[in-house]
Amino acid sequence: MAQVNQGVRETVYPQAAQTLYRTLSQLAISAVTPIAAVLVALACGAALLWLNGFNGSDVVTVMIFGSFQDVRSFGEILLKATPLILIGAGLCVAFRCSIWNIGAEGQLYAGAIAATLVGTSFDGLSVWVHAPLVMLAGAIAGAAWAGIAGYLKVRFQASEIVTTIMLNYLALILTSYLVTGPMRDASAAYPQSARLLKEAWTPRIVSDMRLHIGILVAVALAIALYIFLQRSSRGFALRVVGLNPHAARYAGMQVARNVMIAMCISGAMAGLAGAFEVAGVTHRLYQNISPGYGFEGIAVALLAGNNPLAAIVSGGLFATLRSGSEVLQITSQVPQVLVLVIQGIVILSVVAFAKLRDILRIVA
Repeated sequence: MAQVNQGVRETVYPQAAQTLYRTLSQLAISAVTPIAAVLVALACGAALLWLNGFNGSDVVTVMIFGSFQDVRSFGEILLKATPLILIGAGLCVAFRCSIWNIGAEGQLYAGAIAATLVGTSFDGLSVWVHAPLVMLAGAIAGAAWAGIAGYLKVRFQASEIVTTIMLNYLALILTSYLVTGPMRDASAAYPQSARLLKEAWTPRIVSDMRLHIGILVAVALAIALYIFLQRSSRGFALRVVGLNPHAARYAGMQVARNVMIAMCISGAMAGLAGAFEVAGVTHRLYQNISPGYGFEGIAVALLAGNNPLAAIVSGGLFATLRSGSEVLQITSQVPQVLVLVIQGIVILSVVAFAKLRDILRIVA
């Protein structure tokens, strides 16, 4: 009996040690690679500034620490993180299903248009009804806009990369047409929509700051999507379809339906981001209401390893870099073109290290 127990311990303990080692290795890789990506990007940015006659240390002292000068600065970072977290977490779902949704920018604009239509209508509603209705309209519009590309994918096998990019341009053109035509505020000197009714505004967390409750919604939805992917049968089906659609179809899973679900979820999150931008920040619809959140959300999802939970951190990181870029441009008089180049270096570094992380995980 003692020999049997000893044999069991020798079998179980090595397996437990291997599992623990594998888990710790994965955690270490997930933690180290984003930090390494940022450090390499900052080093390249410092060298670029130095070569152009600026102080290279401004990349860290101004671009990073300058973003945390006070509570208001931190609130601005969280404000910028809200759409990035929403879009990044939504794209994680699409990417896990091997659907390359490159149209988050267009879906954001679709959500912003719908939110504006609802937010400027239905006068007399309570804020507890009108504000959620605006958010719901934005999410539905984003899902519908993404659903167009999803339907073309499952019905005609059209590349979602091509169709979503084309839909981006359509959404931008539609927005320009609306704010210069049917939805234009006649009393305004610039192309813009009428001001949203105050009952449709997203409530702010602090009255004298622009930060609104959208950041809480974004974090909650990112957590919910993580649970959906990892703990639900539908999330399991999405992941299986992403790994091998032929095996998923052989196992009785409906590939087309799962593709549509993944695309619509990612579109709804982007549309919700657009609704928050209109109802929580600008309170009007403009031609260029997004500074590129839809495209930046792709890098957020890649840095997160297509994990919605990690998209919270990566979204905050990119928001910090975006805020820091603005501070760098103002305080150090760095040209905007140079700031954009530094941002591009950061994104390239993030994508490269994300690929390296995947390779290291396979090796580990």
